[in-house]
Amino acid sequence: MLAFENVTRVFRGGAGVTDLTFAVEPGEVVALIGLNGAGKTTLMRLALEMLRPQAGMVRVLGYPMSELPAARWAHVGALIEVPLAYPELTVRKNLHLAALLHGASPECARSAIGTWRLTPVADRRFRRLSLGNRQRVGLAAAMQHDPRLIVLDEPSNALDPASVILLREELIRRAREGASILVSSHHLDEVARIADRVLLMNAGRLIGSLDTTGHDLERAFFDRIREDDEQNQTAEVFR
Repeated sequence: MLAFENVTRVFRGGAGVTDLTFAVEPGEVVALIGLNGAGKTTLMRLALEMLRPQAGMVRVLGYPMSELPAARWAHVGALIEVPLAYPELTVRKNLHLAALLHGASPECARSAIGTWRLTPVADRRFRRLSLGNRQRVGLAAAMQHDPRLIVLDEPSNALDPASVILLREELIRRAREGASILVSSHHLDEVARIADRVLLMNAGRLIGSLDTTGHDLERAFFDRIREDDEQNQTAEVFR
């Protein structure tokens, strides 16, 4: 459903991602973790053609990105950084438009309002919502059309505990129904509850996976990052 094959995208100044290779299979939840600036959002932008690689290939729904039919994007749902919505329109109208843009029946917006517990604010303008409610609208818009591929960047941002549990349940349910899910997060305990695999990212590179069965995930995470940094520093010395 989503595959990166030796993908590189480097910006001026040296930031970016290098030689990324991984895949997300149907029914699988893959979590991406790393420190701020590790390249997680860049990776997700590449997955959605918001950026294009300088080397390598991204495949979406079985197609090379350059050959993906426009209609196939209706099978993708995403929330990157902040929810995209018209600030002067109501929650209901924003979800209605999001459904139409994905070729889905507007009736799915009604169901999404209930699922994401947005009924009390359904007729409120988006700009008047709290950050948590805005995030729930973004999640509803990303998933209401039952996409086959879901890409979420820090989806639990600004959510209260009840909404985090709701998000977890929705992702698990959709994976069981066959959706492929790529999610980034800095909440290690939370991703350990839902992810089939947890990929570690550091300095624009994938450096392996994290065993989520351990009792101290945070320590294991920082140990791996430190080891990778030390290896990079040693490599620089001998260049």
